[in-house]
This record gives sequence, C-alpha cells and structure tokens, in this order.
Amino acid sequence: MKRMPVFFIGHGSPMNIIQHNTFTRSLRDLSAKLPKPQAICVVSAHWQTRGTFVACQENLKQIYDFYGFPEELYKVRYEPPGCPDLAQRAAALMRQVDPMVQCSDEWGHDHAGWSVLKHLYPAADIPVFLVSVDMTASTERHVGLARSLSPMRDEGVLILGSGNIVHNLRDADFIDMDAPSDQRGISFDTTVKEALLSADIDTLVNYRRMGEPALYSVPTADHYLPLLYAAGLREEGESLSFICEMFQNRSVSMRSFLVGG
Repeated sequence: MKRMPVFFIGHGSPMNIIQHNTFTRSLRDLSAKLPKPQAICVVSAHWQTRGTFVACQENLKQIYDFYGFPEELYKVRYEPPGCPDLAQRAAALMRQVDPMVQCSDEWGHDHAGWSVLKHLYPAADIPVFLVSVDMTASTERHVGLARSLSPMRDEGVLILGSGNIVHNLRDADFIDMDAPSDQRGISFDTTVKEALLSADIDTLVNYRRMGEPALYSVPTADHYLPLLYAAGLREEGESLSFICEMFQNRSVSMRSFLVGG
C-alpha cells in the first residue's frame, strides 16, 4: 500500500461550505490528486479539550458548530461512517507519548472536518475519525503526538490537520471576504511558510518568539495547533507543497499544504 500523504487545511469561514471561490477550487483541484484512503483522521481545531481524545464511534453525528449563518448551510449533509478500529489504533499509538489519551463518544464530526472533506471526498464514503486538540499540552507535546501517528500513514490512513495559521476573529471583516489583510498577519503567515519550507520545527513550536505578529495571528492556539500535526509528520526529505496561499475576511489565513503525495 502506498504511503498516505498528510495535509493541513486552513478552513476559514463556514461560508466556504457553499461558495465557489479560490479556496474551494483549490480543494477541488487537490481532490483529483489525492489517493482514496482506508480512513481519514482529522485533527480538529474545533474539538478543544483538556487531554487528548479520539472519536471512536461507529457513527459520528454531524455537528453544525457555527451560528448566525444562512439556513442553506444547516441543510448540508456530510455523514461518512466512523472507524472504531483505526480510531482505537490511533489512541493506542498516542499513548506512547501521553498515557492518558483515550477514546470518547462525547463529540461528533464538527465543521473543521466536514466542511473540508465535503469538497475533497464529496461522496462521504470514506470512514472518518477525529482527534481533539489538547489545550493544556505544550506545542512540543503536540509534535510528539503527531509523530506517534506516523505508522498509520502506512496503514491507509490520511491525516488532516484542520485549523488556520492566522485566526484573529476579533479583527475579522465578516462582510468583505476579500478585505485587505493586516501586515502583522501577513508577516506571521510568511514566517510560518518559510519555516515549513525549511522543515524548521523549532520556529513552528516556538512561534510566540515572533512577538507582535504571533500575538495578533494566534490570540488562542486552537486553530494553530493542528498545523503542528501535519508539520510534525513530515519525514526528512519529504516534499511539501502549498495548496492555497491567501487570506479571507482580513485576518484569517487560508494557507494550506500537502506533505508527501
């Protein structure tokens, strides 16, 4: 079996679920290049926990974890099967780094996952399981958890980190998706791009050292941390290519990248 790639998607506004724009076209283009995996593991910025949990249910309930959007979005259905066996396998691997990792049935399939997979695998016929983002863990611990999942790439599992490199909703322009971006966000996004290209994990882990651009771009770590899973799973010499390079709503980076493949 060919080794599965890993990717990080900056998922942005729920409006991308129904819009046809540069970002969603990038996902459609990527879809044509991706292999069909045995299962998809989503590290979700929207499942924020104390400790790391894995959704091991047979069927994950679709979660519409956004509010005040057009009714059309709440009618979109994306309901792939769960994957208990591989989810439990992921939990067991991560316990090598954190013995407290466990399965949980208290979450479903939030839009950090399904809003992206709807464009990549629209048939919803590939099993999906989610991994939560432990908001109490260090960035180093997240990289360690990511690397523990490496064997799954050889077992047919495609791993997706879904968040945003720059995610400052306090400064977002919710009216104009194409509003000019703040220079602090651009600076941070560019530095992260350079670190990704050079496989500079130290810079990615210690992103707070970037000062004001980091404070502006990552006011809370939840949307940044899934990036560390995709970056941490990159092997020495493995290719990295950018799927999308743009901002939406002034303060949300849609930068997305593929590792391997």
